[in-house]
Amino acid sequence: MKEAEMEKQKANKAGLAKSHAIGVLYYIAVVALLVVNMIGCAGRQDEFIPPSPNDEAYAPPELDYQVTRVSKGSLYTGTTAMTLFQDRRAYRVGDILTVMLDEKTESDKSASTQYGKDSSATIAAPTLGTTTYAEGSAALDATRDFDGAAASTQGNSLSGSITVTVYDVLPNGVLRVRGEKWLKLNQGDEYIRLTGNVRVDDIQADNTLSSQRIADARITYAGRGTFADTNTAGWLTQFFNSPWMPF
Repeated sequence: MKEAEMEKQKANKAGLAKSHAIGVLYYIAVVALLVVNMIGCAGRQDEFIPPSPNDEAYAPPELDYQVTRVSKGSLYTGTTAMTLFQDRRAYRVGDILTVMLDEKTESDKSASTQYGKDSSATIAAPTLGTTTYAEGSAALDATRDFDGAAASTQGNSLSGSITVTVYDVLPNGVLRVRGEKWLKLNQGDEYIRLTGNVRVDDIQADNTLSSQRIADARITYAGRGTFADTNTAGWLTQFFNSPWMPF
């Protein structure tokens, strides 16, 4: 009987140990799944998908150009003539103009907070008749201080040029432009994209325009390839630098 009870106890202990091991593995799996989900959320927050050079959204507008018929014997043709008083600035769909990129932004922000408070309380020793009980006295002192400071500085600069195409003209005469420039390098690609709204009055006589005069401008300068991958943090580094990191 004793041997049977001992075998039964051993079996129970083995079962408990197995259940404990399964519970530990389940806990580890749950924690790992939560970590992977948090990493995925942190990674998708700043995820950048490189565009394609053949993006139809940035393709030049297709216009129905019709060749003007020329009468025989004419010295001047409508396809090659240039009016002396014609404005050569872009103002129609399909016209092109050069945008001079001159973007520079700087921002500084700082905050500082300091405060403190001191408090004290004293209880005098009680007296009964002519006897004073010193052990009944008490004193309480409290000091609280807080000193916090924060500072943030950010700056961006972009210079260069890009030629864009007028793809639409609003009823009030404002031009909607867009364009891109791709640079094929040895270790990757770099591209510049620009969209926005332009007033004809802001276009210079040489058909150029400052990027600071473009309304609702969307300027993108990025790249893809070896150089871009080298400057991108790995998924684990992104997790430790994300708000999900509790430390």
